[in-house]
Amino acid sequence: MAAMNDNLSASRQIVMSGIRPTGFLHLGNFFGAVKNYVRMQDEYECYFMVADLHSLTTHPDTKELKANVQRVLAENIACGLDPDKVALYCQSHIFETAELYLYLNMLAYVGELEKTTTFKDKIRLQPQNINAGLLTYPVLQAADIILHRARFVPVGKDQEQHLEMARNYVNRFNHRYGDVFPEPVAFNFGEELVKVPSLDGAGKMSKSENQLATLYLSDDDDLIRKKVMKAKTDSGPAAPNSPKPDYIENIFLLMKLVCGEEVISKFSADYDNCTIRYGDLKKQLAEDMVSFIRPIREKAEAIRNNETYLREVMEKGAEKARKSARATMEIVRESMGLKYF
Repeated sequence: MAAMNDNLSASRQIVMSGIRPTGFLHLGNFFGAVKNYVRMQDEYECYFMVADLHSLTTHPDTKELKANVQRVLAENIACGLDPDKVALYCQSHIFETAELYLYLNMLAYVGELEKTTTFKDKIRLQPQNINAGLLTYPVLQAADIILHRARFVPVGKDQEQHLEMARNYVNRFNHRYGDVFPEPVAFNFGEELVKVPSLDGAGKMSKSENQLATLYLSDDDDLIRKKVMKAKTDSGPAAPNSPKPDYIENIFLLMKLVCGEEVISKFSADYDNCTIRYGDLKKQLAEDMVSFIRPIREKAEAIRNNETYLREVMEKGAEKARKSARATMEIVRESMGLKYF
């Protein structure tokens, strides 16, 4: 048990998170997650995983999986993640994950798994493929987290139920076999999570919803301009200092992400004075979006075209993650009484 205590009392706490290699990273992913990951890498011991096994529950055809994994890795590195500072790895490369997943399944109950919001959503979306992996998705997610005895998990509100279930499995395991795992908690530097609004004024940007209302980190300059110029607006305020409708507020929220303070102040004043020209506003926003996304896109493309480098990144990340996983599983097997010699 000393190994666990040493790990937890180290100068840097452990952070773990993962992203599925399905769809393309977009502006919401960057400001809602990856930007925080980049900040975390200098302050915490970080394990960031490409969840290729999770993707099989909804995307069983693997013909494009390798390319998707490489793209996710390339985009994360282009956004600022440093493979020398973090363990950036593929889920399937850490075989201990499957072993811990099996043990945790013995502590998971069908009734509670069937009630999870994500399971209900998935079976509605893919009624022809209701597989056991879908049902036990939260168990595998828990295994991913506690395999590194992570304390902090940067997740959005849509994953809070899964994190609560992970704590349940931790408590059941610790109660039955001894104090092995810390309880994982949501973490985002104590700040409000950034929710990047879609350009159509309906909800937030999404990998799979309205693609013309989402700005992807792989979009070219002209497509960015086209999408921004289609953002929903109206004829302007009818009276000075009028409150902004949600869809106009959304445009100003997007400006706050990429535009300078003087630009935001100018258009805010124009709105309050009823002199706002939405065409000018959207042209300015489009150019600032282009300036923000272009270097990420170009760097990601260069990385994605360098298979040798990506292989080195995956090998380096897997080596770091396996070292952590092996140490955890030694403690797990001993605690469970599975070490017979």
